[in-house]
Amino acid sequence: DQLDNLNSSSPRMRICFLDLETTGLDKNEDKIIEIAIKCIEITKNNGDNIKVIDAYESLQDPKIPIPESSTKIHGITDEMVDSQEIDWNYVKNIFNKSQLIVAHNAKFDRSFMDIALPLSQQKIWACSINDINWDDRGFSSYKQEMLCIWHGFYYDSHRAMGDINALIHLLTHPSYINDKPIIELIENAKKPLCKVEARFAKFEYKNLLKSRGYKWYISNSGNKNDNVWYKLISRSEIENEKKWLSENIYIGNFKGHVSPLLIKDKYKN
Repeated sequence: DQLDNLNSSSPRMRICFLDLETTGLDKNEDKIIEIAIKCIEITKNNGDNIKVIDAYESLQDPKIPIPESSTKIHGITDEMVDSQEIDWNYVKNIFNKSQLIVAHNAKFDRSFMDIALPLSQQKIWACSINDINWDDRGFSSYKQEMLCIWHGFYYDSHRAMGDINALIHLLTHPSYINDKPIIELIENAKKPLCKVEARFAKFEYKNLLKSRGYKWYISNSGNKNDNVWYKLISRSEIENEKKWLSENIYIGNFKGHVSPLLIKDKYKN
């Protein structure tokens, strides 16, 4: 069981870092055009003694023209991907070796991977934006390029393997002694979350909910009543959040909904 592995007494663990380049942002309409994954093994209580277990990168022909707006970001052209194909069996093998999948903005990468590789839906994912408190570490931006610059190094961004190598270096940066970001990420990956839905919230409260960290979810059901403002919180925050909603959104009578979230369902979109 992956949860047991994350909490096991073994001092070492395997983490798969993943980055995708795509034709756009819509998981249902757009396509993966590049993947890079690297499985590393680390000593999990200090993030030291990194060993690369396996790595893979490939372009993919999406069978549709790559929009110019996307090419401007990652530099990948139709000519580059012509007849290229990802070996999904190789990707699956690396996923099977890994106890944790990490991406910078995991919700985006996972939304595409859960469709492309069913195994992804059963893996535990962590996010190097949301599972690390960069604010507490003194950083006001969560963009990977900015975080890397603030940690004293540059890299050629927006090509998949370059992004991954930079992310691994960032999360295990030698400037940290005992509090490497990778350790915080591993600890937060273990923590079960709850989903709080601000059901029946009036439209006029949308900016207040946004400022509180709520996001607008549009259901695939087609029923507008299923659309809802939601937020993920730890179990210890439930009572405070219900109190805040009661006082600020529901005028004293809580009408929201709180449901537990399995750790393997984090960042599912």
